[in-house]
Amino acid sequence: MTPACVTVEDLGWGPPGRPAILRDIGFDLAAGRTLGIVGANGAGKSTLLRLLYRYHRPHTGTVRIGGDDIWRLTARDTARRVAAVLQEQPTDFALTVREIVALGRTPHRSGLASGGARDAGIIAASLHRLDLAPMADRLFGTLSGGEKQRVMVARALVQEPQVLILDEPTNHLDIRHQLEVLALVRGLGVTVVLSLHDLNLAAGLCDDVLVLSGGTALAFGAPDAVLTEDNVARAFDITARRERLEPSGWAHFTYHLPNSEKI
Repeated sequence: MTPACVTVEDLGWGPPGRPAILRDIGFDLAAGRTLGIVGANGAGKSTLLRLLYRYHRPHTGTVRIGGDDIWRLTARDTARRVAAVLQEQPTDFALTVREIVALGRTPHRSGLASGGARDAGIIAASLHRLDLAPMADRLFGTLSGGEKQRVMVARALVQEPQVLILDEPTNHLDIRHQLEVLALVRGLGVTVVLSLHDLNLAAGLCDDVLVLSGGTALAFGAPDAVLTEDNVARAFDITARRERLEPSGWAHFTYHLPNSEKI
């Protein structure tokens, strides 16, 4: 998997006949870096991700992967470059874990051709990396929420993308698997874009952070420069305090509502 840069220029989108959800979004993400998108509910995080993986066509602006406008590529070519792991999980109970993961090879196949030895090797390696090999023949519907999330990450990996997009990838995961999945995606050697609610994870694990507020970009850049107490307070309408944890050096936020106790 070879990483690609992501360039977003003047991006805007909204549902037909309604006000825009996103306006004037722009950033340059270098190949191989991890971008965390943070913001309050309704800020536009999931909408932005849908624009990046070509689900929504932008009303204004462009999304370029490796310099190419994704809407000038075919859907198949885009799927060979960009893989997405969504919050919504499939409900088909008739497929096994291995069969779900194997679906990630679809963009690389011609017509109705089934995968050969190379595909089988890629699928087996992904199952192993996500600790799913022991349950490869179980029906997807019998898994826990955390196990299902790991299956969807494994499916994205076998797609061999240049850019991996994850919408709240730590949902349904316990603390150990949260850290394992995030450490895994950082070590893949691809460009990663993910939305996160946890600012502490974003500060510690992302190379760059985009803060959204009301459908616009409040700040973009390195976590230390972007995740300031002032920006967090403006984005979430709270009071925030940032502390530095030793020996990791990670930033740690505590929050509270005006005139209330800290959380």
